[in-house]
Amino acid sequence: MKESEIKKKLTPEQYHILREKGTEPAFSGKYWNHNGSGDYTCAVCNSVLFRSDTKFDSGTGWPSFTNPSNTRAVEIKEDTSHGMHRVEVRCKKCKSHLGHVFPDGPEGKSRYCINSACLVFKKR
Repeated sequence: MKESEIKKKLTPEQYHILREKGTEPAFSGKYWNHNGSGDYTCAVCNSVLFRSDTKFDSGTGWPSFTNPSNTRAVEIKEDTSHGMHRVEVRCKKCKSHLGHVFPDGPEGKSRYCINSACLVFKKR
């Protein structure tokens, strides 16, 4: 998909987050407190990124998952922006920014902290 097509498909907020590596304010996205059985897909390319059975309440105000739907769904990259050292999570298929991953998830697992604007929920 061409960048001009992506820009037309997304809202200005989604474009800023997904393509310009922005973030939404905590507790503002539609999925931070969402509970339902299904898949969370990429808002750009529709790839299945996360499954509802790995979602948990991290208390951070963003949707949090212990792991992606499969190892081919996302890629991680070092992020040293804003004077911090973090690990960025991107959609592997379209390279869109999704959020960051941290090592402080439940039971020693990871916490994939993802912006709601990057996701589309598909009920099973």
